[in-house]
Amino acid sequence: MKYTVPRDTCPQRYPEIHETIMIRKCGEADFEAIFEIINDAAAAYKGVIPVDCWREPYMPREELKQEIEAGVSFWGYEEKEGLIAVMGIQDKGAVTLVRHAYVRTGKRNYGVGTRLLRFLESMTEKPALVGTWAAATWAIEFYKKNGYRLLPEAEKNRLLRKYWTVPERQIETSVVLASAKWTNPLR
Repeated sequence: MKYTVPRDTCPQRYPEIHETIMIRKCGEADFEAIFEIINDAAAAYKGVIPVDCWREPYMPREELKQEIEAGVSFWGYEEKEGLIAVMGIQDKGAVTLVRHAYVRTGKRNYGVGTRLLRFLESMTEKPALVGTWAAATWAIEFYKKNGYRLLPEAEKNRLLRKYWTVPERQIETSVVLASAKWTNPLR
C-alpha cells in the first residue's frame, strides 16, 4: 500500500511529512531492520519497567525469530531512508493481537504509529488486543488515544495466559488494552 500525505496535512506540526510513504509487509530481508527498530525504541523501557524484566538487547535475535515462527506478521512503515517503524499482528482465532509496535526514537510523535495501527486494524474484522508494560504510560496513552481501553486485572491475567506466551513476572507487570470491537469478556 502506498499513499501520499498532502503538504497541507498539519504542516506546522509535521513539516517533513509530504512525500510518498509506504506501509508494507516485512520479509526475511527486513529482519535486521526489525531487530534494530525494536531495540532502539525499546530503550525507552530501560529504568521504567522492573529491573528484573530489562535485558540487553531488549529482544534478542533468537526471540524475534521465534515470534515470527509463532505467527507474528510484521508490517513496516517505510520512508525514503528505509523502515522507520514496525508493528506485528498475530491471528489467535477469536482475536487479533497487536504485537511489538515500535517507532524509531527519532521518528516518534509524527503520527507514524497511528497510521500503522490503523492500517493493521483495517486488515481484520476481529477485536484487537494489545499487551504492554504497566509502567509504559506513553504506550498506554497511545492506545487509549486510538480508541483502546484498559481491561480489568482479572481479565488481563486470563487473556495474557490464553493468547500470549510470557513469563508470570511479565503478566504481573503488564496491562492489556482492547479495541472497540472487544465486547465479550468471556472470549
